[in-house]
Amino acid sequence: MGVKKLLILGLTCLLVIAIAGCGSHNSNSAEGNKEAGKTNTGASAGESATPQELTKVKIALDWTPNTNHTGVYVARDLGYYKEEGLDVEIVQPGAAGADTMVTSGEAAFGIGYQEGLTLARLQGVPLVSLAAIIQHNTSGFAAPKSKGITSPKDFEGKTYGGWGSPVEEAALKAIMDPEGADVKKVKIINMGEADFFTAVKRDIDFAWIFYAWTGIEAELRGEPIDMLYVKDYAPQLDYYTPVLTTSEKEITEHPEIVKAFVKATSKGYKYAIEHPEDAANILIKAVPDLDPKLVMASQKWLSPKYQDDAPRWGEQKAEVWKNYADWMYGLKLLEKPVDTSKAFTNDFLPAQ
Repeated sequence: MGVKKLLILGLTCLLVIAIAGCGSHNSNSAEGNKEAGKTNTGASAGESATPQELTKVKIALDWTPNTNHTGVYVARDLGYYKEEGLDVEIVQPGAAGADTMVTSGEAAFGIGYQEGLTLARLQGVPLVSLAAIIQHNTSGFAAPKSKGITSPKDFEGKTYGGWGSPVEEAALKAIMDPEGADVKKVKIINMGEADFFTAVKRDIDFAWIFYAWTGIEAELRGEPIDMLYVKDYAPQLDYYTPVLTTSEKEITEHPEIVKAFVKATSKGYKYAIEHPEDAANILIKAVPDLDPKLVMASQKWLSPKYQDDAPRWGEQKAEVWKNYADWMYGLKLLEKPVDTSKAFTNDFLPAQ
């Protein structure tokens, strides 16, 4: 799972979001989603509940199902959402992207990223982060060991494969400058739809990936990589990715649904933290197309990272949001400062 594939949806659909706004249609409202006799395919059914008693809501994933999403599948398939009176449907984002689906009301909740949400807030798009799914940024620049890239200094003279965003060069510069390296000596190309393993054999030396998926896959393939986590070199890049999102409209009109959803989702991630193998098997069963070995290995690596050093799963710090936005503004990647206090909330997280 490359960073490119996941960010490209969020960063290229912001104009669509701004045009769509937060429409009046909300198929996830308590009034609009209690459809008698209809249940969510794949959701576990509670013996004491009937379909009429449950409020139907959707959550849009950011990409194809993976271990970033395990807690959501656990909450659905172990009945945690049902315990909170919710019938949750998990959907993939399609061409529009999860942010657009959440903003338009097509989905009440989504999986997003601090990067995209910061840009969205700049454009007046009312997206809100409800929880940090992973406490620290697990992405970084990766290269096959044969390339000899073990520090940002080694990027000089090499070819980086990206997706054409100015954020990429800015991130490269942020971790190269402290090492006395020159980002202008890096050849930056657009790798298109090529996956990491194909691209590094063909026309690039390194790329930006999430270790929990692509890095673990490299291990399983027997293709060792050197990984330089961006957070280890630039504190402002230790941002939240991914995050659980909703709209200001959903919070205003249905705070009880938001609270119930976050409570159950938190329970799902806590289960995945404490029972990584069992949680992995739930995801494997729910999405049989996934490689079971990759899911299991990824889950074992990622489970401790969900909460990490935070006092509770999902907790977000104001300084993390502000530091990243200030960094982007300082580089003129944002036209004006962003009020990040409205970009996130911890109010719906359950107590420890």
